[in-house]
Amino acid sequence: MIDVDYNQIKKMPKEEALIKKVAEQVLLEEAILHDVDVYITLTNNEEIHKINNEFRKVDRPTDVLSFPMYEREEIPFLKEEKKTDEEEILGDIIISVEKVKEQAEEYGHSFERELAYLVTHGMLHLLGYDHMIEEEKKEMRMREEQILGKMNIVRE
Repeated sequence: MIDVDYNQIKKMPKEEALIKKVAEQVLLEEAILHDVDVYITLTNNEEIHKINNEFRKVDRPTDVLSFPMYEREEIPFLKEEKKTDEEEILGDIIISVEKVKEQAEEYGHSFERELAYLVTHGMLHLLGYDHMIEEEKKEMRMREEQILGKMNIVRE
């Protein structure tokens, strides 16, 4: 289940549908066979700034934060045939809608493309991808573009 929540911003039904579609596509592309719960919160710069400072000790707003429930080495079991009907909590993603708007303008593409990118990015973090070293960064960026490309959500 992909759950979208709102914190300090108004509901965005059209964008919520896109978010769910993108998150489900990431799970499909990554061959996740288990039923997983993902909680995605849309918020503003002020709220994500507080969370970024509290959890990462970074005193500024950011575009997306991911809080995975599994370590990278634990993810493969989600790709195996499930043995129970229980859903696994994959994690939480928080996205600043203000940053989505800012970055869409900065990069010269649509709000929807930037939102889809950040959802993909956050989902891949929940699935163990990272970008702290250059080799991992290249792998993650390539995977993001592959997934978005399959959905025909490309850079404009």
